[in-house]
Amino acid sequence: MHYKTFFLFFVILFALQSCIPSNVFEKNFSFKNHNWDKKVIPQYTFDITDTISDYGIYVTMRHTDAYPYANIWLQIETTSPDNKAVTQKVELPLSEDSGKWLGQGMDEIYEHKISLTKNSPSHFNQKGTYTIRLKHIMRENPLPQLLSIGIRLEKVYSQ
Repeated sequence: MHYKTFFLFFVILFALQSCIPSNVFEKNFSFKNHNWDKKVIPQYTFDITDTISDYGIYVTMRHTDAYPYANIWLQIETTSPDNKAVTQKVELPLSEDSGKWLGQGMDEIYEHKISLTKNSPSHFNQKGTYTIRLKHIMRENPLPQLLSIGIRLEKVYSQ
């Protein structure tokens, strides 16, 4: 009888959690053969309904420890619901000067979650659908040893 009560508790807890709306958007794009060709431009589309809140925007990336660079340069294009596009070039550090990877590692795979908004969260002024496109602007093409890249949005709550 004790096991049935325990099991029922977890079923109810899981059902309730699935009804709670998530304040996070995350989508990742996996690269074929672990190479990112410049012709491949991952695109992430998400809806914003809350124009009052601030958001943290992150690039998520997975690579092997054979990735040959300490950083990655990206061109990030953000298109708002009124089809206005803003493009920015960013350098994302992936390792310390000593060569130690900054991300979380397990065996030969490293995962990074790098903030694009740092200490000042982003604010979306319009409700609707936004699109973010990521393009690598490194000299080497295709860029080797990359497993995936993605975008993560987190709603920021004031303290």
